[in-house]
Amino acid sequence: MKKINLLLVLIFFSASQLFLSCNNSADYSGVEEMVEAAKKNVASITVEEIKLKIDSMEMFNLIDVRIRSEHNHGYIPSAINIPRGTLEFKIANDKYWSNEGLYLPNKDEEFILYCKKGSRSALAAESLMKLGYKNVKYIKGGFKKWELSYPLLQEKNLEEESGHQEEEVGGC
Repeated sequence: MKKINLLLVLIFFSASQLFLSCNNSADYSGVEEMVEAAKKNVASITVEEIKLKIDSMEMFNLIDVRIRSEHNHGYIPSAINIPRGTLEFKIANDKYWSNEGLYLPNKDEEFILYCKKGSRSALAAESLMKLGYKNVKYIKGGFKKWELSYPLLQEKNLEEESGHQEEEVGGC
């Protein structure tokens, strides 16, 4: 009887530890702490590695998670703009991809996300991982690092901004 009770206690303890460890909700003292936690959970890639991938015509999904006005003022060639606020809703939406003239990517493909400096894209990448995407990275240093490293290798859509003057938008 003692062995059975001990076994039941061990099973209960193991199950409760498993349940508690699956509850990954954390309280953060600020957004910086939240971003740092995300960066520990998501792989990063450098702008030099992205440049090599582009030059070798490697296939991957490059997603700019900045808002449209930021994207239009300059983006990495071949990037698609899906702002962070709508990413989770659009990433698996076949109609969205079809409207963009692209195919719906599967969860095993490589996704590389970027924002201005890397914070929003780290959070967005972590979100995609929670949705089951397997190969997700963010660009360390974001578009700012790309712009400084490769100033002539960017595209712009300023005509969509109706003559809007370039301005600093978004802090992270």
